[in-house]
Amino acid sequence: MAETRHVVLVHGAWHGAWCWASLQAELDRRGVPSYAIDLPGHGASVRPLGGLHHDAAHVTDTLDHLGLDDVVLVGHSYGGAVITQAAAGRSDLAHLVYAAAFALDDGESVNGALRSFERHSVALGAAVQMQDDGTTTLDHDLAADALYGSCPPEAIAAALARLSPQPVATMTESVTGSPRDDISSSYLRCLQDQAVHPAHQAVMASRCSEQVDIDTDHSPFLSATNVVADHIERIARA
Repeated sequence: MAETRHVVLVHGAWHGAWCWASLQAELDRRGVPSYAIDLPGHGASVRPLGGLHHDAAHVTDTLDHLGLDDVVLVGHSYGGAVITQAAAGRSDLAHLVYAAAFALDDGESVNGALRSFERHSVALGAAVQMQDDGTTTLDHDLAADALYGSCPPEAIAAALARLSPQPVATMTESVTGSPRDDISSSYLRCLQDQAVHPAHQAVMASRCSEQVDIDTDHSPFLSATNVVADHIERIARA
């Protein structure tokens, strides 16, 4: 019987590795090994904040440190841009999972992709607050509905308390390379998403090998944990 693949989880903007705790606990119950990465300056990381390429380099360094083959690399939201950049040119990845994430094409940035898509409004836009130091933060009252509309109140309160600043450069730097040309991929599209519009997700899902629709908010690791675990387990054991 083939060994179960390891899963590496990359969080999105303003978040940290902490956001994957419920999903990791469920994967543990299923015997699927996983690692969650704190991108620089987020969660418990003491590294400086940086742009997209800075974040992706940290992911590649972590993958090199783990020394694993046949890894399932998962990105949520902005984390999709990170895993796209990190995966370019690697031969040790089995599959890329984009969870309501930015599955970017070569030369595309998060902001650039959004500008190129048909215009749709989401609640997250009103929650974003620009800071003088080149970062953005979120208004917690508005972010609750934008990010966690289907989540339990206790989980929302705990998540909001751990959100941290996000550098603008992460949204403006472009990815180099198209790893989905060589690595199979899947897209988890969240149909009630108020952060990345489902219509925009559909465009990016069309760039992947497979699309799975989930009737939930932007944070399926909290609101639809078992559904996400089902998909990841299937890929990890394939």
